[in-house]
Amino acid sequence: MEPVNILDARNNLSRLIAQAVDGEDVVISNRGKPVVRLVPVEREEKTSTGEALAEWFTRNPSTSSDSREKRAARIREAREAWR
Repeated sequence: MEPVNILDARNNLSRLIAQAVDGEDVVISNRGKPVVRLVPVEREEKTSTGEALAEWFTRNPSTSSDSREKRAARIREAREAWR
């Protein structure tokens, strides 16, 4: 794809973002010189698998002083973070 000038990029940002997400090379130029490249952000898929749960328990060991409610609250907070 040819570089897009800043004014056109501002007017067509949604389209340019969609193109970048689809893998197209999107370059924005200022006075004919390339200054920015749009690239999609790598997403880290977080899943609540058994492996992830086991890892969480390893990082957050239960202590005998924890009440059942306290442990349930910690697990609930961790689940919300996965979403």
